[in-house]
This record gives sequence, structure tokens and C-alpha cells, in this order.
Amino acid sequence: MEIIRNLAERIAEARANGWLGEVQGLQVSLTKTKEKLVALDRSLERSRHTSHGGPTDLGMPIITRPR
Repeated sequence: MEIIRNLAERIAEARANGWLGEVQGLQVSLTKTKEKLVALDRSLERSRHTSHGGPTDLGMPIITRPR
């Protein structure tokens, strides 16, 4: 992932220059970026499992007419 690699390089540069506040901010950004990618992966995985052409299960009861 290019974004993660870029953030890691910026963290290394900030550490080398002693920019501790910048390091901390970039680490927060890196953590949030990784969390976002994990959430996106989960969302894509969920959509693959439910994309079988049928209705999407929303976890809600279905009301049907009596026969």
C-alpha cells in the first residue's frame, strides 16, 4: 500500500530530524489509515458473501401475508 509506505517513510524522516510532534501525528495517521483499510477489506469481503443475486440480509424480520 503506497499510503502506508509513504507514512512510514515520513515517520522515519521525522524521527531522524527529531521532530517528535510530527512523529506522533504521523503515527496517529498511520494507525487510522490501517484501521480504515481493515474496515474496507471487511466491507468488501461481506459484499462478496452476500452478492449472490438474492436479497441482502439486513437482520430485519420479513412480514409476509398469511396464506
